[in-house]
Amino acid sequence: MLHAFGLGKGCSAGIELSTRVSIVEGPNRGILGDHHRLLEAVISTWSSQGLPNHGSFYWKVESNVPIGQGLKSSSALACAALRALDSISWTGLSDDEIADLAVTSQKIAKCSITGSLDDAWSSLRCGWKLVDPELPASQSVLLEGEMDSGLEVLIGLRGTRSSTLSREKFSENSHLFERSLASIVNGAPLEALSANGLAVAASTEDFDALRICNHSIASGAIASGVSGSGPAIAVICYEGDKDKIIANLSDTGMDVISTRFSTTESVIEEVH
Repeated sequence: MLHAFGLGKGCSAGIELSTRVSIVEGPNRGILGDHHRLLEAVISTWSSQGLPNHGSFYWKVESNVPIGQGLKSSSALACAALRALDSISWTGLSDDEIADLAVTSQKIAKCSITGSLDDAWSSLRCGWKLVDPELPASQSVLLEGEMDSGLEVLIGLRGTRSSTLSREKFSENSHLFERSLASIVNGAPLEALSANGLAVAASTEDFDALRICNHSIASGAIASGVSGSGPAIAVICYEGDKDKIIANLSDTGMDVISTRFSTTESVIEEVH
């Protein structure tokens, strides 16, 4: 709902896709799809804080979050892995502490410039949060609210990202991001989603995304915008408009995921 590059503040909300992480005894081995070696960064961050070392083990990861499409799979993975370590270590870390460790891990792995604190929060908690990523997690939440769990959330997948992000481009469109921030402050997160989508599309010169979002709204969607830095597109609609909008998105060659906003907090995965 607000890309952190735009104004130095970020806002996002979780949807009902999940990443489950377990810790399994045995020799270390790579995880398919962990191209940034994020899990290694998680262990490095964990150890640097003087938290318990568990020697040789490997991760078991189950996730239905598409990778590299702006759906924040890295934030979900980092938070889930840290929750698993916290569980096996009996350290009792708070969500604030998990979020801070996730941010540091993502920066080390270089899969996020800002650390994606707002996305870490959306992985750990329901609803939306307006976040200042320069502050510790315990002080970072500026505003927060709930999402309507009865709405349909359609995610249009357009493949992996091909555009290169430029802070300068985002800064040039700060006036567009200000519309999103104003909507958040006024308690209108879905309006913010559409305004932010326009701003991100302009900043990444993703004119096809603009066309798809506009067509979705013309077809009955309540809101539509680029997710994260893209290229995935999020479309919010009522159940009665769902089939028509899915058909329109599919006609453009996209695979579509149908889900809803999260209504339950993330859980600690069983450790084997």
